[in-house]
Parts: sequence; structure tokens; C-alpha cells
Amino acid sequence: MVEFIPAEKLKNKFGVFGHFYSVQVTPKKVVECRSVLEIVETAYAPQKTAVLSYRKPDAVFIMMNPGSSRPLVDVDNRIHAKAIHELTISLVPTKPDTTQYQVMRLMHYCEWQHVRVLNLSDLRCPKSGVFFKQFKGLEEDFSFDAHSVFSGRRKNELALKLTKHSAIPVIRAWSVSAELDQLIERCTSKLAKAKTVRGLMKEGTTNKFLHPLPSLQSQKVQWVNRMVEQCQG
Repeated sequence: MVEFIPAEKLKNKFGVFGHFYSVQVTPKKVVECRSVLEIVETAYAPQKTAVLSYRKPDAVFIMMNPGSSRPLVDVDNRIHAKAIHELTISLVPTKPDTTQYQVMRLMHYCEWQHVRVLNLSDLRCPKSGVFFKQFKGLEEDFSFDAHSVFSGRRKNELALKLTKHSAIPVIRAWSVSAELDQLIERCTSKLAKAKTVRGLMKEGTTNKFLHPLPSLQSQKVQWVNRMVEQCQG
């Protein structure tokens, strides 16, 4: 049983940097997004954050969506939906949320200095029910699936973020909702060549993985413990 490290201690050990942007889907419809999150040990952080995009991380997490993640500085970074494949990455300091602290706990015990977080969808929305409606509306009403880095329109960006190193674990932690099936299918089709796949699969399923932040404290502790055992095993 590993010690459950408090958030205040984790804040001092790790820095968090994200790429935030807005997509102009139609003249009157703009959606707020985050394409990637880089969690890095403070002592290992580069002076120029852009370097993180080209570093080989110790692990890549794939979760549902950025939730309530927000930048700590003003960001004015808008792109038209048709130009999404030209999206350039600019990382800024980011306020960590409770899910990211779970990732940091795993990083601490696995002695990882750098973890990259991707999502099934880039849409920033803290309420899962609203998020489900939002991404389905974008895809069904506007034929816009590039809110996901796993969209074919963003294959070059994904190739850079996933890296080609098969030894780097890809940790699936996108939760267990059936509402995510079309996003999960799109993602897993791009992960077929990933040799080192990790995650706590829900019993009785083949593609649902437990989210790092379950509702009960005992389950949060259990998630960290089980992932430490899996990643160190």
C-alpha cells in the first residue's frame, strides 16, 4: 500500500503545461479546447516549454476530455475548423485539477519525470453529460470530428504526440461510459501498434478503463496502488 500524497506536496514537485485553443466551427459557433497536457517534474522542466512537445515522455495517458482544465495566463489562440490540421502547439502554465494529481501520484512512485496527457476529445467541459451532447452535436450537425486528436485530419499531430517508441506505456484511463464508444473506437484504431498498453479495464468489458478519479477516496487510493503494481510489474 503506497502513501496517498497530498496535493500541496505534489504542486511543489510537478509543473503542468497545456495547449489551449478555440475552434471557429461556424461564424457563430466557437468551442474551447485543450489538445495536450505535459506534466513534468519541476527539476526536469526545460526553460522553454516548447521543448516538451519534442521530448520523449515516460508515459502517455489517454483520458476522456480536459474537463475543467484552464490556463494560468490569458490565451488568444483561435483557428478555423477547416485549418485544424495546421494547429501549432504553444504550451502555457496550467492549473492542475484533481485528476492530474492522481497522475502525479503515479509518477512519483514510478519515478517518472514527464507524462503526456491526451484525450479522446479536446473539448473543455467539466460535466460529462454536457460533454457527450457537445461532441455528438459537433459530429452529427457540423461533420466536425477533429475535436479529437485521433481524427484522421490530425494524424501528423498525433504521430508527434504518441511518439514511435514502443517501450513507452500508453495508459488508457478514459472512464467506462458507453457514450464514449465512437470516440474509443476511433482512438483504439490508432493505437493498434502500441505494444505497451496499460490501464485498469472494467470487468466484463474489452475497451472501458477506469478513470483515475473515482468518487470514493478509498477507490482513489486503490487506483493508484493498482496502477503502481501494473506499471512496476
